[in-house]
Amino acid sequence: MSLTAKPILDIHATLGEGALWSVNAQIFYWVDIMEKQVHIYDPETGENRTLDTGQDVGTVVERESGGLMIAIREGFASLNIETGEVKMLREEIVNSVRFNDGKCDPAGRFWAGTMAYNGAKGAGKLYRLDPDFTLHTMLDSVTISNGLVWTSDNSTFYYIDTPTGRVDAYDYDHQSGNISNCRTAVQIPSGQGGPDGMTIDSEDMVWVAHWGGSCVTRWNPRTGVLLETVEVPGAKQITSCALGGPDLDDLYITSASLGLKDAGLEEQPDAGNLFRVKVNAKGVPAAGFKG
Repeated sequence: MSLTAKPILDIHATLGEGALWSVNAQIFYWVDIMEKQVHIYDPETGENRTLDTGQDVGTVVERESGGLMIAIREGFASLNIETGEVKMLREEIVNSVRFNDGKCDPAGRFWAGTMAYNGAKGAGKLYRLDPDFTLHTMLDSVTISNGLVWTSDNSTFYYIDTPTGRVDAYDYDHQSGNISNCRTAVQIPSGQGGPDGMTIDSEDMVWVAHWGGSCVTRWNPRTGVLLETVEVPGAKQITSCALGGPDLDDLYITSASLGLKDAGLEEQPDAGNLFRVKVNAKGVPAAGFKG
């Protein structure tokens, strides 16, 4: 089965990422990494509000005590959505790398990974920030840290390091936050772009954004079988996705215009825009940071 997403926001982000639907606020959060911006899109009004973070910003999550948490160039920070104030809470400065995608686990810990600006192999890591602000390195030697989700029974963690072309599965310990026993859950066929951001639905099926592939695909990670494809015409660099809307059946999709000059934009007129399509699946509420 194939669906087609349509652009809903003409913004031409340089590097859209970090798709997040807020069940409480009924709004969609996302970031433009290179433009140092957090975006707040209201589907009721069509308004997209922009907050400047002052640093390259890899992802955004809600904070249970109020406001947002972001992973920026110098580490983890809070973001006041009313005033725009950014407050550093845990510094983790590493030369030549930046954060790239992240989410909160079901226990309210904030996971976010890094990558080198030049894409150097193995230069990134996957971090976990606990509610007491202790920081743990969960994975080393990551190249392009990307999508991450957890199953509804809190037993499995799925993760993407883009150049591997895979979605990997790990055993996840909900109490400790530890992961173990890595194995391949989904192998993206060559020629279909690299796996980027990811979300999970109420049936524990994963939705994967394809960088360079003009699509989002839905997979059964227990069998590795492709279930559905959502085409995203007009943009090839598809970066992240989240299920949102009142019934959690609207798939929001971010994209990028990174590296495209005039000729490239002629071929991809919607590069960097925000897309949406209604799907035959329902998402799950995103966890917030408990710190």
